[in-house]
Amino acid sequence: MKTLIHPTAVIHPGADLHPSVQVGPYAVIGEHVKVGSDTIIGAHVVLDGPTEIGVGNHIFPGAAIGLEPQDLKYKGAVSYVKIGNNNRIREYVTINRATGAGEATLIGNNNLLMAYAHVAHNCVIGDSVVIANAVAMAGHVHIESRATIGGVLGIHQFVHIGKLAMVGGMSRIDRDVPPYMLVEGSPARVRSLNLIGLKRAGISELDDGKVLQTLKKAFRTLYRSGLTLNQALEKLDLLQDNEHLQHLRQFLQLSQMSGRRGLIPGRTLDTRSDE
Repeated sequence: MKTLIHPTAVIHPGADLHPSVQVGPYAVIGEHVKVGSDTIIGAHVVLDGPTEIGVGNHIFPGAAIGLEPQDLKYKGAVSYVKIGNNNRIREYVTINRATGAGEATLIGNNNLLMAYAHVAHNCVIGDSVVIANAVAMAGHVHIESRATIGGVLGIHQFVHIGKLAMVGGMSRIDRDVPPYMLVEGSPARVRSLNLIGLKRAGISELDDGKVLQTLKKAFRTLYRSGLTLNQALEKLDLLQDNEHLQHLRQFLQLSQMSGRRGLIPGRTLDTRSDE
């Protein structure tokens, strides 16, 4: 079979590459790297390990994946990067291994990480997430599926960004972003529901539009009623229930747990505890 590996690429004999993997000029692939079928590795890409990369990914020139975390706590423990299938990882993206022994930085499926994005240690990215150019994620950031992150912004460590949220470019994200919301600014604030994202996801048509109407009522309760978070959560219990409202409610409740950053506020929501 014709080789798909450029003669200038440097590949450790212990690396595990499916025969269909294409490797471009001057790429460097370490011993503990495993790459699934139909993946394209561009010129000057560096893959270190332990790193597992699934099927049908395209890694563009200059990306660096699986190197040690930029964390002073890291003491050489065996940790991982695990990447799913059909991701597009553009030029000069960096994805670091986790810090603790046996821990992993996780990337799901069908994501687009645009040029110069940085995914730090222990981050978790779901499926079908779009991360625009020059987004800098600190450690332990969690981005749920189908979120969209605008360009040239920073995300504080331990921040969670909810499903189908939209974060505007050049924002400062220092607290949790609730699912289905549009957030932007510095300091960032919840501005509205992510109506375009909900429409594209088909949620606006569910149950003859009743799901979207419930989410609109939830938004008004949270961000236009002047209630505290705990008061607003009690009001959400009175709305017509569906899986998306349940997810929103659970996210809001978990954001108040110890170790979480708390919620980005809206125009009127008091995100502090009633205690």
